[in-house]
Amino acid sequence: MSSPLVHAFFVGRAIAEILSEQAEKAVTNALSELGKFDAEQRETLRNFVQQVTERVEVSVNAQGSTAPASNPSRSGDLQAIIDDLRAEIAEVRTELQRYRNGDS
Repeated sequence: MSSPLVHAFFVGRAIAEILSEQAEKAVTNALSELGKFDAEQRETLRNFVQQVTERVEVSVNAQGSTAPASNPSRSGDLQAIIDDLRAEIAEVRTELQRYRNGDS
């Protein structure tokens, strides 16, 4: 075997090892960043849910102090509130569509 052939073999092997190490580092860094992003998003979602829960509790406590403890007609009132909210949402959607179309 000639010396240049052996030298070329070792150069190729070194290149392959370096590329493999760099690829491993790149994949490791990408997975690390993905893990960080996932953890941050979970924390953000957890904080959001906690804030929503706190506001609901405040609203329920504020409403509970002024409303009777149990009201049999309350489910009917609740349905009326839901219907009113749906109607308002429909109105907002209509206005938004008009705005998007330039009919304002």
